[in-house]
Amino acid sequence: MSKKRRMFDIDIPVEVVTDGPKTFPAGKLVEAPARRGPMAAAIAETAGASRDRQEIEAQIRAENDALAHEHVRLKRLGLVVELIPLDRIGMQKLVRDRKKGLDYELKELKASIQELGLSNPIRVEARADGGYELIQGYRRLSAFRELLEETGDAERYGAIPAAVSHPGDSLDALYRKMVDENLVRKDISFAEMAMLALDYARDPDTGVDDPDKAVAVLYKSAGYQKRSYIRTFIRVVERLGGELRFVEEIPRALGLALAQKLDEVDGLVLMIREALKDWDNRSVEDELNLLRRFTGDIPDGDDRTSPAVVKQAVAATRPAKAKTSFQFDRREGRGKCVAARGKLEIQLDRDFTTIDRRRLEQAVRMMLDQLDG
Repeated sequence: MSKKRRMFDIDIPVEVVTDGPKTFPAGKLVEAPARRGPMAAAIAETAGASRDRQEIEAQIRAENDALAHEHVRLKRLGLVVELIPLDRIGMQKLVRDRKKGLDYELKELKASIQELGLSNPIRVEARADGGYELIQGYRRLSAFRELLEETGDAERYGAIPAAVSHPGDSLDALYRKMVDENLVRKDISFAEMAMLALDYARDPDTGVDDPDKAVAVLYKSAGYQKRSYIRTFIRVVERLGGELRFVEEIPRALGLALAQKLDEVDGLVLMIREALKDWDNRSVEDELNLLRRFTGDIPDGDDRTSPAVVKQAVAATRPAKAKTSFQFDRREGRGKCVAARGKLEIQLDRDFTTIDRRRLEQAVRMMLDQLDG
């Protein structure tokens, strides 16, 4: 007897076979992850990489902008060094504080540049025409120009390292920068400093026409004693600058003594001029020894500086001893006036140093104008 299988109908809920959320114990529902095709995944990855690239590029641009701003700031301060062709650098804006002529130390500077290069760049100011104006570094620029001329090596000496600043500093500030650099180096002579003060006072663009005031402006960083020496050398340069070939070589002691003698001895300039006349082959020592003769410091020298020659020069230039003198009465008492060639002296019991220099100068000018009229 065969057994019959029983068939049972099983009803499966519809929600079980759908893609709806699955139910887990504790009543939690979990969403089934959405499936993306390969194209969608590639697009998503590309979009993410693009966003990352844009962020990196934005960071790079920000860093470049910051560097550019910093470069401009440093350049305006003159702290960026560039190689500037020599033929693009002019020297017209400032009167140099170096007398043109032989520079005995330039040879050493050139040798140092050839061996070690330029350790300290020059300073220039950019011009509107694309050129540059020298502010500091006259000797360094001169050394490069001579080396270029001597060697013909344009690759090495055709351009010079320079700190470039943009226009903005006043003319007074540019002069001060040039002067202060040389004061630090301590190799500029008192005569050269005096010549610069005179040139500064003659420059119509500076607004200063008094050499004493020019000393106060230019050499503000120097001590009082040093400024006093410069003013003393101004008297020497004004009277003898055109007669002397090596005025910048006069040492301090000789310059001070010479200034005093020029104030004390009438016609001393004429005497020195006579002694130097037709002496074209004189050296630095020849000229200095002659000046020492006239100041009383007598060194061993050649025939040109012998006491006999100096005496002869004095005799040849000494004016005749014509003199006029008279007395006059003032509220301070009786005074005396002595007039001679190159000299007008007033003797009176009064302290003229208490009078303002400008008033005194004006009074003297008025008196001389009256005499001329």
